Amino acid sequence: MKLKLVLTAAALTVGASAFAQTKWDLPAGYGAANFHTVNLTEFASDVDKATGGKLKITVHANGALFKAPEIKRAVQGGQAQAGEILLANFQNEWQLFGVDGLPFLADSYDQSMKLYKAQKPFLEKKFAEQGMALLYSVPWPPQGIYAKKPINAGADLKGVKWRAYSPSTARIAELVGAQPVTVQAAELSQAMATGVIESYMSSGSTGVDTKTYEHIKYWYDTQAWLPKNAVIVNKAAFDALDAPTKQAVLKAAADAEVRGLAASKKTNTESLEKLKANGMSIVAPSAQLKADMKKVGDVMLKEWIEKAGPEGKALIDAFNKS
Repeated sequence: MKLKLVLTAAALTVGASAFAQTKWDLPAGYGAANFHTVNLTEFASDVDKATGGKLKITVHANGALFKAPEIKRAVQGGQAQAGEILLANFQNEWQLFGVDGLPFLADSYDQSMKLYKAQKPFLEKKFAEQGMALLYSVPWPPQGIYAKKPINAGADLKGVKWRAYSPSTARIAELVGAQPVTVQAAELSQAMATGVIESYMSSGSTGVDTKTYEHIKYWYDTQAWLPKNAVIVNKAAFDALDAPTKQAVLKAAADAEVRGLAASKKTNTESLEKLKANGMSIVAPSAQLKADMKKVGDVMLKEWIEKAGPEGKALIDAFNKS
């Protein structure tokens, strides 16, 4: 009888370990309805299904677990096993994080994906050095200028209170003579409502998410750049998974990258339609505004290469050759 009990206990232990569940937290900086977050939730669901519930990933939207600028450090330090970051936010730490925030370098989805292909090996190496790995990346729709008043030239932005959310958006403000004010996505609606900002550069998607049309009436379709979100994982947490679970995560990540790109394109079209429906004027930039902003882009690319050094030059060379 004793032997039978011992065997039963052993069988239960084996059964428990076979179904041992791993739980991951994945903080994200954007609202639950944002297409990036919807894609993250599908990624988590795909992992759950593929692993038969062995790996459960909880997505924490809208900066609820960690605010957007804190997420990378949280993943690096193991406080969260994975997370989604806006790469350009971390340009001050390493210049190559911000290459896709350089205005007018890659100004379409095709150019954006070419730039990502050139940037990816550098990203993978840097994340590995920091104890992390890149799972996938998805671009935001093209960036335009939201403004309270008509803008026909760069000079029309002089003195305007301009939202800065990354080093590059702050630098654009300086170069056109606007006043940069740091505001993260979660606080954007309030900043517009209280007059803290009057203008900013972002996608149509952000304009819809934050109901920008309630405060600002013009969006200039400059297609300035397509910044990317990256989903990163703590290397130790990933390495602790068994081989089939690792494969499930990588497969779900590859699927999320493809799905995310399609969602970004769809969101861009739908967002601009929604902005129009809510009374916003979608305006093609004048030749003067385009020329002025291109000058800003040229200055910023030159400055960026100086700061980024040989690594940055190698990345731009790879992009130009592709």
